[in-house]
Amino acid sequence: MTAHSPPFVVDDGVEVPVPAAGEFWTVGAVILNGAGAAFAQKRSADRRLFPDSWDIVGGHVEAGETVLEALAREVAEETGWRLRRVRRFLGTTTWTGDDGGGLRHEADCLVEVEGDLDAPALEWSKHSAYGWFGRDDLARLKENRRPGEFLVHDLIALAIEESPADTPVGRHS
Repeated sequence: MTAHSPPFVVDDGVEVPVPAAGEFWTVGAVILNGAGAAFAQKRSADRRLFPDSWDIVGGHVEAGETVLEALAREVAEETGWRLRRVRRFLGTTTWTGDDGGGLRHEADCLVEVEGDLDAPALEWSKHSAYGWFGRDDLARLKENRRPGEFLVHDLIALAIEESPADTPVGRHS
């Protein structure tokens, strides 16, 4: 990225990790709508990693990218929305997937986006459904996951609990 300011805002106090050489990093974006519900998409049944499971928007940090650049790219690729604001760093999780890909570090953030929240442009070759999950819907995020594999559920629960329902974090354009 060039020296000009990024196309999105990062709130004061938000610090994200800087991957070390040789580490495999992923990013995740928890996106809430104006009602305080979180966006999730269901991975297709034929995916190698977490098939037929609910997931937040995200993916791999590519060579030469920062964590925040990867976050912006993944939001655009997976939803058609534009990252507008990084509100909070939710934490780093280290995990090993069920695809044989080895150890990963995941940096997750609560973000605001611009775009039509009622019409995400999903990658239908990779996802079979999407939904907005409020406090009463959280149990659905555990579908097709074993105990101990509730990262998506736990991240969304954390973001919902700590964000008032009247705080706009997703916007229609």
